[in-house]
Formats: sequence, structure tokens, C-alpha cells
Amino acid sequence: MQKNIRVQKITEMATIILDNGAHTAKVGYSNDKEPRIIPNCVTKAKNVRTRIFIGDQIEECKDLSGLYYLLPFQKGYLVNWEIERQVWDYMFGKDFLKVDFNETNIVVTEPYFNFSSVQEAMNEVFFEEYAFKSVLRTNASHLIQHKYHKDQNSPHPCSMIVDSGYSFTHIIPYYHGKKLTPAVKRVNVGGKVLTNHLKEIISYRQLMVMDETYVINQLKEDVCYVSTQFSKDMEIAKKRGKENIIARDYVLPDYTHIKRGYVRPLEETTGRAKDGEQIIRMTNERFAVPELLFHPSDVGIQEMGIAEALVYAIGTLPEDMQPHMYENIVLTGGNCLLPGFYDRLQVPLTLLSTCICSDVRSMAPHDIDIKVTLPENPITYAWEGGCMLAKDPSMKRLVITREEYDEHGHSICFDKFDV
Repeated sequence: MQKNIRVQKITEMATIILDNGAHTAKVGYSNDKEPRIIPNCVTKAKNVRTRIFIGDQIEECKDLSGLYYLLPFQKGYLVNWEIERQVWDYMFGKDFLKVDFNETNIVVTEPYFNFSSVQEAMNEVFFEEYAFKSVLRTNASHLIQHKYHKDQNSPHPCSMIVDSGYSFTHIIPYYHGKKLTPAVKRVNVGGKVLTNHLKEIISYRQLMVMDETYVINQLKEDVCYVSTQFSKDMEIAKKRGKENIIARDYVLPDYTHIKRGYVRPLEETTGRAKDGEQIIRMTNERFAVPELLFHPSDVGIQEMGIAEALVYAIGTLPEDMQPHMYENIVLTGGNCLLPGFYDRLQVPLTLLSTCICSDVRSMAPHDIDIKVTLPENPITYAWEGGCMLAKDPSMKRLVITREEYDEHGHSICFDKFDV
């Protein structure tokens, strides 16, 4: 009877879902309709020397050129606790979520293959410093597969998660809600590599932009796409004049008249600046940079691309499981928003009659059907899965209460959290 009362209290209490990514944190209460997405960093601006900007406070800065970032994550892992605490204090504070820690649960994501020392530090911060009522530490993919099966109402227990984020791309198979750890694969390419490579190319070819990470990241999101016909696009990009339908002019912000960079329409793309504007002309960079996700060796990263790693990971699983994995591929993470990313993994029905071929289809066994799912918003999909999990009766078996942590310490966390 007492255990049932405890379970009821856990599910009825306010629950915060924190998908703590290396680039952005997606955070909100489980009954919110959507999360707040804030940069997971502290920022300094060269024209504002009197303050620092925590998280989304950077929106208050009027000149976003030459920003200096203080990042809690390096190479995908949380290493700078001083910076992360500032972001979390801001998130949980009176100006943001207004958290009553004693009466609040938290579901927080952590990186795959996380270090035990980092896990222990997370336990101490959430249980001892913030003193949440209960905590669930998990991987984003656990929340993703939970939502996917609820959305699909799928009776089959298999799912293959492709999580392409800021630092890495991970491929994670699940069976009956359990991660099949030996088959998890990592591709050491994410959004950060793409942005940095784009900065180097533009700086070498046109304009020095190595200090303009913020602006070039926006340019990447506005202009770049994943090519489904790379050789054909490269031939078009070599052409001049109106025959080059790939070239675009990107007008850079000056933070006086132009607050955010934008792409000129194709008919206005001339390669020439107007009225004191500063432009960057984008041709083959538009698709050559995102191609690193599928061919990392183009920049000397000697490993498989996403499609090849996906097929390889499925190939390591039992034979009777493989067809079901191919039919339940889920794409998440910010890189999946690049136009053409989904088409590269599964050709839409409208294009089946063309010469476009998906990378996965060309490598997978011919007698197996492939079904790839791209959520409406792949960035917030894990957070939405956390909201669903918070309202699910299974939540009671996953969390650790502050009382349990006080009694057993780190050992109960290592035993219970499936990370």
C-alpha cells in the first residue's frame, strides 16, 4: 500500500524534462506543449564588455558578430561544470522554470558511452545540490524509441534510432525498450564539424569568417542541403550565369539595418553586393559540406558515413531481427532538418521513378523493405518522448528518489539507470 502511494506521488508531481544537448538544451515541464530551446553555453560579445549572456539571453545582444563561446561540452561530453551550472541555475531559476526542487522530478539525458566520473557528478548535482525529489538519467534514444512506439502504435518491439546531433551521430538499436549496446555505432561527425568546415572553406575562398561561428551556423541552416545526386549537382555548380541553379547569394547581417542574414532568391542571385551589403556566394559548398555526414573521409576522418554505419550496425544483429530494424528507422537530431537528409536514406514514393537512389537501399539486402521515419521536429522529439514517459506508469520503475540515493549512494544509480 505504501509503495502504491509513493508511485502515485511520483507520477502526480511536477516533472521537468531536460534533453541536455551539447549545442542546445530542450527543457520544460512534462505538461508543457513544447519545450524551450536554449543554447547550452555562456556567451560573450565583443561589443558588450559589461555582462555575459547565459543560454537564450544572447537574444538580448544587438550585435552578434565575433561572439566568444564558453561551452560546457567538449567532444560530446560534459567537462566544464562551472559553465553548465550557470546554465542550469538560469533554467531552474525564478526567471525561467521557477522550480520547487523538493516537489519536482527530473528526467535528464546524458551522452552515450558517458564516463562514470561524469555520471557520479551528475548524481551529486541533481540529488545533493539541487535536491530534486527524484531523478531519471537516461539517453535521448530511450525517450525517442518510447515516443516512436507510442506514436506508431507499433506491436513490434524493434527500432533503429539515428541521432545526428552537434558532436556526433549515433546509431542505436532497441529491442523491447532495451538498448542493444554491442550494436551501437558512432560516427564522429555532427553539426559542429559541418559548421567549422564551412568556416574554413569560406575563409579560404572568399572572406575571413573564422570568428563568426554564430553567423556561419545560421548560413549553414539557411543554405546547405544534402544532395541525392552529388555528381550531377557538382556539374551544375560549375556552370556560369543562369544555368547555375545551385548558386545562391547569402547577405550577411550588419546588425544596423540587417539583423539576420538571409538568402537572396534565385532570380536575384548575381554574385554582386548591393548598397553596401556584404555577401557570401554559395555554390558547391551548399551540398559538399553536408556530404561529410555520409563521407567523413572527405576531410580525413577515416570511418564510415551514416548510411554505411547504419547498414553495418543492423548487420551485426541476429538475422531474424534485421528486417524489422530496417522497417523501423527513426531520424532525430538537428542535422536531420537539412533538406535532402531523409531522401538520402529513403527515396520518397514521388521520386521512385527517377534515377535517385537511397544510400541505405543500395547497401541493404534487396528482399528487405526499408521504412524511415522523420518526425515533424527531430530536435524536440526526445523531449516529447520524455513527456510521454513522465505520464506512463512505467516511470515509477525507472526513477531513483532522493531518499534512495541518500541510503545507497552512487551504486543504486549505476544499477538502475540504463545508460
